[in-house]
Amino acid sequence: MPEVISSEISKAYKELCGGEYFEVAVRSSATAEDLPQASFAGQHESFLNIKGEKELLSAVQKCFASLYTDRAIKYREDNGFAHEKVALSVGIQKMVRSDKACSGVGFTLEPESGFRNVIHLSGVWGLGENIVQGEVTPDEFFVFKPTLIKGKNAIIQKKLGAKEKTMIYADQGNDQTSTINIYTPEEKRMQFVLNDEEIKKLSQWALIIEQHYDKPMDIEWAKDGNSGEIYIIQARPETVHSQKNPFIIHEYQLQEKGEVLATGNAIGSKVAAGVARILQSPKEADKLQQGEIIITDITTPDWDPVLKKAAAIVTNKGGRTSHASIVARELGVPAIVGCSNATEKIKDGEVITVSCCEGEVGSVYKGALKFKETEHDFSQTRKPETTEAMLILGDPDQAFKLSFYPNSGVGLLRMEFIITHFIQVHPMALVKFNELKDEEAKKKIDELTHHYPNKEQYFIEKLAEGVATIAAAFYPKDVIVRMSDFKTNEYANLIGGKGFEPHEENPMLGFRGASRYYNDLYKEGFRLECEAIKKVREEMGLTNVKVMIPFCRTVEEGKKVIEVMTQNGLDRKTDKTLHIYMMAEIPSNVLLAEEFAKLFDGFSIGSNDLTQLTLGIDRDSTIISNLFNEQNPAAKMMIATVIQKAKQAHIKIGLCGQAPSDYPEFAQFLVAQGINSISFSADALLNGITNILKAEAQLTVSAI
Repeated sequence: MPEVISSEISKAYKELCGGEYFEVAVRSSATAEDLPQASFAGQHESFLNIKGEKELLSAVQKCFASLYTDRAIKYREDNGFAHEKVALSVGIQKMVRSDKACSGVGFTLEPESGFRNVIHLSGVWGLGENIVQGEVTPDEFFVFKPTLIKGKNAIIQKKLGAKEKTMIYADQGNDQTSTINIYTPEEKRMQFVLNDEEIKKLSQWALIIEQHYDKPMDIEWAKDGNSGEIYIIQARPETVHSQKNPFIIHEYQLQEKGEVLATGNAIGSKVAAGVARILQSPKEADKLQQGEIIITDITTPDWDPVLKKAAAIVTNKGGRTSHASIVARELGVPAIVGCSNATEKIKDGEVITVSCCEGEVGSVYKGALKFKETEHDFSQTRKPETTEAMLILGDPDQAFKLSFYPNSGVGLLRMEFIITHFIQVHPMALVKFNELKDEEAKKKIDELTHHYPNKEQYFIEKLAEGVATIAAAFYPKDVIVRMSDFKTNEYANLIGGKGFEPHEENPMLGFRGASRYYNDLYKEGFRLECEAIKKVREEMGLTNVKVMIPFCRTVEEGKKVIEVMTQNGLDRKTDKTLHIYMMAEIPSNVLLAEEFAKLFDGFSIGSNDLTQLTLGIDRDSTIISNLFNEQNPAAKMMIATVIQKAKQAHIKIGLCGQAPSDYPEFAQFLVAQGINSISFSADALLNGITNILKAEAQLTVSAI
């Protein structure tokens, strides 16, 4: 290095330190980096915990030299950058002592779907290199921008990561490396790296940064363990979703199932099949053929030239913001990270299928499974004019992606999915945990609830997060949440559930829906449901959430349920924006619709239950299943009657079910009756919209 440069660096270092030398970060910054269309993530070198003139000058020189590493040259070739036009500088910053605290990254959009109204933060204990390289599974936090701006508690989701290792400074006597990785103590692994106030502060800063640059941003943050201060240490444009039209969506569906070899965090929503190639390092690049699937422990920027040949990436380590995840999104290939045992369970050379289309958990299947790819351009989809097309939804992991589908909100949010998959525990087993006799169940509950202040809070917060995620995805459109509608045999299957559920010969017609909410056997469980809804609406500010009561047999029962809800803080007198709907699914609901309309703000027809109870058919029976038909004249008469009564009472009425998408004539019947909305599952929505549009057109022609 020329003397004129080294002496100036030394001089500036002395001025920065003002006396005794302290540790600095030495970071590359190239002219082509951090562009909206190319991130150059990790292509050039950076060094942490550098102290002393000699070490500093050496690190600066290595940064300059990294402009011409193999990986940097290959990246420029692939992205069309002229080598001679790319320059590199080095930034030297005082080290934030995050080795004594925590650090992480953030995106001002949801990194999988590109949903713009969410800030996604992730963090680990110690220095941030572990999160970038994917060495550990970080904590994740989702914050909803519109309610953050309003000053609400906008944290809609918190996920505890394993945070297996903590990167700290090495002793000054260690001249081999400036940092080392130690195993994180169990106690700290069980703690979130940030408290709620810190999450909100970081999110507010991220919002300011996004507004300043007027584009989605990718930031890095660190907390100093000495001062307790949090710092933003880098901000650059997000390079994947900001370049895409969010309304053009490629939908993937597996058409068969197979043996699951490994699971982890799904990156993207695609599916790929091919030959598995286990690689220990990028030096084994010659083993990989174009279109094969890389199976490895972890990836670093040195892998980038190799990854471009892969049809998919599977790693043992890493989270959603790891190097493998970032590169997979840029390349547009599916990846499953954080599998822990992929290199053990998958054999080199065997044919596998990598599926990221089934939610947040990605699966590696044995063999080449059949799958279907469909392109949707929702920017051209025309929505119905008079009949709202809404979604039926239960899985929060699908919400952000599905928000781009043409819709008027969520007509039925099935709470049961959240309870089964995210909570897993019977609510009464949490309320009466100390009375549980099932020791195995108690052990499982302790494991699930270990970082919550009490067992009940676990249920409230997990349910609130699931509902809030869906409500945020569709905000400000209505999201109608049906309170729990498990049957007793289904409730009994939850952890700790057997001791709280009676045995019934026909659970379909037994202790379900509204009858549970005021009964001493479940009243306290319903209280937890109400507290979760109250948290979503009042604390988080998601007032687009409406509540729906299922299987309400009598008017008196409806009054009891509303009274219990009021006692639990869901009071329409004090909260004028709160709406309570009722499922119209029992003949008594139709016959006494005028009376029910005095209690409830709207109806939603549950066509399956209404058909079974009108025709006297157990819809779970295979013997007489051929008789079950929503288009039976008697069932249609019930539907037409309740629609007319709802219109006369001036309350909204919708229908949730498959039939309007499968049968155009059934959609035509509903539209002709003047129904306000029809809700479909995601895979039936487009068909349903087509049928509604045809029905509305025919109705217009008939009127003329």
